[in-house]
Amino acid sequence: MTSTGKTIPVLTIITIIVAIWYASVVWMNAPFEYDQAERAKVEQPAFSELISKTMAQERPVLPAPHQVAQELWKTTGAMIQKGRPFSKRSLIYHSWITLSATLLGFLIGTALGITLAVGIVHNRAMDKSVMPWVITSQTIPILAIAPMIIVVLNAMGISGLLPKALISTYLSFFPVVVGMVKGLRSPDAAQLDLMHTYSASRSQAFWKLRWPSSMPYLFTSLKIAVAISLVGAIVGELPTGAVAGLGARMLAGSYYGQTIQIWSALLMASALAAILVMIVSLAHTMVLRRMGQAT
Repeated sequence: MTSTGKTIPVLTIITIIVAIWYASVVWMNAPFEYDQAERAKVEQPAFSELISKTMAQERPVLPAPHQVAQELWKTTGAMIQKGRPFSKRSLIYHSWITLSATLLGFLIGTALGITLAVGIVHNRAMDKSVMPWVITSQTIPILAIAPMIIVVLNAMGISGLLPKALISTYLSFFPVVVGMVKGLRSPDAAQLDLMHTYSASRSQAFWKLRWPSSMPYLFTSLKIAVAISLVGAIVGELPTGAVAGLGARMLAGSYYGQTIQIWSALLMASALAAILVMIVSLAHTMVLRRMGQAT
C-alpha cells in the first residue's frame, strides 16, 4: 500500500471524529447558553449565534477542538518560543515528569515479565502456581490498588518517581508475561525434536530457537505494555496530590472546572502514547530485519 493509500483513510477518520466532536460541542454546551438567556430574560439565541457562543465558552462542558489546540499551543509551542519549555506551566514539563515514571515502570515491567515467562515455560511448578496469580493480579482495579501502593511506600520513606513507576510496572508486566509465554512456546514439536537431534542443550535450544521465535510476540506485547504503562503513571499521580505530571494537570483542571486544560492534557497523553508505540514498532521492525525475519 502506498503512503497516499495509508494517509487518506487516516485523514478521513480524523475528519469524521472532528466533525462529530464539533457537533457534540454545540449539543452539550447549548443548555448553558439557553439557561443564560433565560436568566437574563432575553430571547433565546438563534442557531447561528448559538453555534458561535458554544464554541467560545470559557468553561465549556465539552471544549471545541480549536480551543484545545489553542491551549496546547499556549502550553507547548509558545513556551518553546519564549525559551521556557520546562516552565511549570508548560505541558512539555508535565509530559516529561509523566514520561519518566512511564519509562522506568515499562523497563521494570518488561524485565519482570520476561523473567517470569522464562520461568513459567521452563518450570512446571511455576507454570502451575505463578501463571494463575499473574492472571488474578489483573482482576484488581488499578484505581483501588494505586493509593495502597502510594501509602505503603510513603510509610517506608519512598516517594517521588518510584511509586508511580511501580504502578506502571503492575500494569505493564502482564501483557509481556502472556506474550512471551506464548512466544517461547511457539516452536512446534518438529523444531524442538530437531534441536534434540543436534544434541542441543536446554540453553542452546532457548537462545537459538525459543528466543528468536518469541520476538514477534514480545514486541507486540511491548506495544500494549508501553501504552498501558503511561496510563499507570497518570493514575499514579492522582492519589498523591502531585503538582507535576499530566495526571496532576488533569486533576487541577477538574478542581477548578478547567475542562480545556483537562482535554489538552488528555490529548498530550494520547500523543505521547502514540510516539512511544511508534518507537517500539520501529525497534520491532529493526530487530526482525536484523534477524532476517519478515516484518
